Amino acid sequence: MIGVYDFYAALVESSDDAIVAKDTNSIVIAWNPAAERLFGWTAEEMIGQSIRRLLPDDRQHEEDEILERISRGEKVGQFLTRRLHKSGVELDISVTVSPVRDEMGTVVGASKIARDARPFLEREERLRESQELFQTLADNIAPFAWMARPDGHIFWYNKRWYDYTGTTLEEMEGWGWKKVHHPEHVDRVVERIQHSWDTGEEWEDIFPLRSKGGEYRWFLSRALPIRDENGDILRWFGTNSDITEQREQAEQIRLLLMEVNHRSKNMLSTIQALLRRSVDGNDELIERFQQRVRSLAVNQDILVRREWREVPLDELVRLQLAFVEDAPGTIVTDGPDIPLTPRAAETIGMALHELATNSLKYGALSVDAGKVEISWAVDAATGFSMSWQESGGPEVSPPQRKGFGSTLISEIPKRTFGSDADILYAPEGIRWSLRAPIDMVEAGKS
Repeated sequence: MIGVYDFYAALVESSDDAIVAKDTNSIVIAWNPAAERLFGWTAEEMIGQSIRRLLPDDRQHEEDEILERISRGEKVGQFLTRRLHKSGVELDISVTVSPVRDEMGTVVGASKIARDARPFLEREERLRESQELFQTLADNIAPFAWMARPDGHIFWYNKRWYDYTGTTLEEMEGWGWKKVHHPEHVDRVVERIQHSWDTGEEWEDIFPLRSKGGEYRWFLSRALPIRDENGDILRWFGTNSDITEQREQAEQIRLLLMEVNHRSKNMLSTIQALLRRSVDGNDELIERFQQRVRSLAVNQDILVRREWREVPLDELVRLQLAFVEDAPGTIVTDGPDIPLTPRAAETIGMALHELATNSLKYGALSVDAGKVEISWAVDAATGFSMSWQESGGPEVSPPQRKGFGSTLISEIPKRTFGSDADILYAPEGIRWSLRAPIDMVEAGKS
């Protein structure tokens, strides 16, 4: 059975750390193989020699300090230093030194454990470079950036935040950010962001923030939960992007569009007045023309309000058919909320208005039992489809001639979308159908 001394001797010999024993005069009395590998000196070359041969000239004072502390029975905890390799190259090492006592408790020497510190220092350098890179990025991106604990306690802001608000982390930490929010908005902001803290949902909001000069500017703000592999929130990362100029530009565009809309309506009114004077006595023609102008005006209002971008189809249907709300017949709609392109909204809106006008005069909307079903759908294979089907109204017969109404219902949609737009004058009720490629109808698909 191996003895305790032999066991410890084997432990020292097999250790990956350099283990060196020395007396109180710094003379080496033990030198394990790991010390040979680390410093390049063999045990024969070092035993009986002073440990100081390993110390660079500017580190000799360290040995004096170590001996002084060891003599008092103190342990010298791990510290980073430099020592000489046999080749003369300086090594980065970490060292721990402990006093060695005899059976009487007297300090008779010291044991030193040393290891190559280069892997640690390289990791530290990579970490430092990573931190510098992060700090450089965080402090120089345009938005303000911040991080919060899972419960929403904000513990870090980037330099942009402090430059703008003129605050410090001590003032802003936790919920201190409320101080720079506009008093008319802060309660709403707190309520919405607390909902995200509680539920883990992504957060987005728009609100004004006060600068160090007292000016309020508008910011689009977002926060995302950063989760671990189990889905638990580790922290929140948020940004605030200044959108003041974009809001001002959008408002200017909105005002310009309203002015254009106003002027175009004035022009339409002038055209209506000219028509009434030019065809005086033909009340039916004047009324139909005015109805179509009103349909154009409805489309114009929607597009201006939507800044000439996408138009929700259900909103278009509702507003274009608002003039028949009090009709005897009923209207039923069914279909997903599809964002239409401006051109598609104009074409479909005019067709729906024309169909409703005819139905109110001659079709299902003219009687209590009448019913109009409007439905639409989008299919990846067949594209966009829409239908108008009447039932319960007076018996239908095909018109004797095709007028401008037929152009609005069929011809213009065909030319606009390059596809089918058909109307069937079935005895039980008019049926109109439209088919078109998705990218010609739905906004964002082209």
